[in-house]
Amino acid sequence: MTANPLPPYAAMLGLRRQGDAMVMPFQALLIGSPGRLHGGSVAGLMEIAANLAVRDALAGEAATLKPINVTVDYLREGAMEDTSAQAFIQRMGRRVANVRVEAWQTDRARLIAAARMNILILREAGEAAG
Repeated sequence: MTANPLPPYAAMLGLRRQGDAMVMPFQALLIGSPGRLHGGSVAGLMEIAANLAVRDALAGEAATLKPINVTVDYLREGAMEDTSAQAFIQRMGRRVANVRVEAWQTDRARLIAAARMNILILREAGEAAG
């Protein structure tokens, strides 16, 4: 991933890049049910990871990204600890990117959530020609 800036919601979640992954440090405001991470914070982490992967793949090309659909499968409870997510672009078309995202905590092999996302790429008028 390159140095694309993080959106304001990422700052609220405390997200930071760590290699090709995004990390959401645990903080009390992320608790949903007692003893568990709120699913919305996990989904937010995964959506931001997907958007940044697409933004990185655009290599500085001016475009607006909009989610078309997001499907999150919660596979196990999120513990009260740091959470990581990594996005993998499955297909990058001119107008739509299909992205898979995995989220985990201590053990990368034990995912807490997985997501599939389609992201609309609205290229700026000067960039769309070609």
